[in-house]
Amino acid sequence: MSAPSPSPTTSAPRADRGAFAGRTAFIFAAIGSAVGLGNIWRFPAVAYENGGGAFILPYLVALLTAGIPLLFLDYAIGHRWRGSAPAAWRRFRRWTEFIGWWQVLICVIIAIYYALILAWATNYTIFSFTKSWGEDPGAFFGEYTQAIGGADATLTMDIVPTVMLSMVLVWLAVVVVMALGVHKGIARSAVVFIPLLILMFVILVITALTLPGATVGLDAFFRPNWEALTHPGVWVAAYGQIFFSLSVAFGIMLTYSSYLKKKTDLTGSGLVVGFANSSFEILCGIGVFSALGFMAQAQGVAVDEVVAAGVGLAFIAFPAIINEAPAGALIGVLFFGSLVLAGFTSLVSIVEVIIAAFQDKFGLSRLPATLGVCLPLAIVSVVLFSTTSGLPLLDVLDKWVNEYGIVAAALVSCIVVVYLVRGMPTLRDHLNFRGTFPVGRIWLLSVAVVAPVVLGVSLILSTYERFTAGATYEGYPGWFVLVFGWLMAIALVVVGVVLSLLPWPATSNLHKNDSDGDEIAPEVVSGQGLTPDPSATTPHALRSSR
Repeated sequence: MSAPSPSPTTSAPRADRGAFAGRTAFIFAAIGSAVGLGNIWRFPAVAYENGGGAFILPYLVALLTAGIPLLFLDYAIGHRWRGSAPAAWRRFRRWTEFIGWWQVLICVIIAIYYALILAWATNYTIFSFTKSWGEDPGAFFGEYTQAIGGADATLTMDIVPTVMLSMVLVWLAVVVVMALGVHKGIARSAVVFIPLLILMFVILVITALTLPGATVGLDAFFRPNWEALTHPGVWVAAYGQIFFSLSVAFGIMLTYSSYLKKKTDLTGSGLVVGFANSSFEILCGIGVFSALGFMAQAQGVAVDEVVAAGVGLAFIAFPAIINEAPAGALIGVLFFGSLVLAGFTSLVSIVEVIIAAFQDKFGLSRLPATLGVCLPLAIVSVVLFSTTSGLPLLDVLDKWVNEYGIVAAALVSCIVVVYLVRGMPTLRDHLNFRGTFPVGRIWLLSVAVVAPVVLGVSLILSTYERFTAGATYEGYPGWFVLVFGWLMAIALVVVGVVLSLLPWPATSNLHKNDSDGDEIAPEVVSGQGLTPDPSATTPHALRSSR
């Protein structure tokens, strides 16, 4: 049964949530969220290990059949119900609020460790000027982080001063941007940082292409291994990369779309964001593998012997490349500077999910909501991750929050929306009201069948791998993986359910009109689309037939 909506004459107060000034600001902010560390240090290695040039085919299929469809799903829910993840899901259907809190908690975990990687990248940008890591970047990274690992991993309070200082600076920058608000802070920083990031990375790619051996690296990256396309794991890897890189299903795009003007073209915007993100990933592959080709030739080894991903690529392999390259200092500043910019815009979007939920729950204005979220996050982040246990803690949290947080939340979202609430017709009609790219059966099929199947298979394969590995993840102690891996992932769901059962205060934004002073659209009517209305100027004015 649909929840009653306020009558047009109701003088309910309006929510003071902020908004993007226009579609362009939103697109820059959304691209800033999607383009993150995973584009630079994850995509090149994933593509290389899964068929090289042939990987582009399953990657594009995944983008079109799951990435962009789920992006549209997030946009529709956030835009129609004009709220943070918990508020929008509650307005979608009361009992689905737990999904929103689950997504908020996923962002809490990611935010506290993401700041550590940004701190490293910031320091390494400075190190690049003098190549402070010396002749052995691997040993230097170990000395710099003072990280314990393997079977010795435990929770310590041994602070690493240089890391702590950088993390404090990162969080101060985040607080400043978030306190300025949705448009003056998030949008304006993205409008500056994203073009700067692209410019820096284009210069990096051009410089890398001039290195001896660059063509060897590009050949290794783009040479297609068509036989790889017959392996299911390659297709799962393609979908996994799309899910992780597009910022779908954990509240970011839902929250950002809630700040959009009501007459915005949602589907056209989604296509711009999706293809911009993928284009940047391919650009990253060209730059990274040009540099790896140079490194392989300089060492007289095959490219596959120098390929790395994640922390190993950024903080060990690339410094080694910088040591040998003719324009090493320039490459270093551009590469690590790009990591800082890409990581910062992503961290801002992650923290915004939490701030928006806190703001909606208690009806707060921007500054107290920002301080109420960022200060506790910063304290926990610095205390836990500026220590010698920061690296192993990051490693385990990142693995489980991605596989059993983001992937699981995406799967549950699809099942709830499609099969339990049957809300796809409403979301379809909302998207199509002003969308330049109409969605229909293919979109419904993608969200109802393709995405759940791939997400489910991914979860099953990951779980099977975990339990049949014969050893704990990365050799960490069993208790460490249990507490910060499995129990953390379970706690996100349990706490999300508990939070959804708590009442919303009378002063919360849930009980207010939206930022424009208009009433919020009512709940979905199961299986019903929206009735066309010639007098409607926005999709929010449309209602389901009874």
